[in-house]
Amino acid sequence: MTDAQAGGGTAAGRATVAADTSEGAAPTQGGATTYTRPPGMAAPPTSPDQIGGRSGAPEGPARVADAVRAARAAVSAAAGRGPRRARLHLKRVEPWSVMKFSFAVSIVLFIVMIVATTVLYIALDAMGVFDSVNELLVSLVGGGGGSDEPFQLTAKGVILVSALLGLVNMVLFTALSTLGAFIYNVCADLVGGIEVTLAEKE
Repeated sequence: MTDAQAGGGTAAGRATVAADTSEGAAPTQGGATTYTRPPGMAAPPTSPDQIGGRSGAPEGPARVADAVRAARAAVSAAAGRGPRRARLHLKRVEPWSVMKFSFAVSIVLFIVMIVATTVLYIALDAMGVFDSVNELLVSLVGGGGGSDEPFQLTAKGVILVSALLGLVNMVLFTALSTLGAFIYNVCADLVGGIEVTLAEKE
């Protein structure tokens, strides 16, 4: 009998492991060497959950799959509720931006008026309307014989009058729009402004 066997231990190569009869110690079976933990040491993990939460599949892909399922559920719930809606109040309108916008719109209207007047004059002149009107004016105004050059409607005169009206419209439209912005801001401070409901397209 060796010293290790005399001391109640089991020889494992050159190392001697003290025999442990505490809870969890594995007995020696069939002459095979078994290692036992000393008293107070926690038992090693044995189940996949204790090892790290791995149950045959990597933890990362499982979390990604869970996140995808949660996102799909959220999208499905949002689609079931219908389009989102938001109720907003228009509290203030910037007068400077309103003036710039109204001035740009008035310029476009000025160009449209000039083009429309020119096209309309050409169409009416081709039908002989202005010739009849000029003859009527000559008979009414120039019948007294006091004027050598009676008043007549010409293309230059019609377009000039249209341009003059367009300029007046530009000034009035811009001024009234800016004034309207100031008036709206004052009224919005009193009553809270215009309520606007915004919704997504179905």
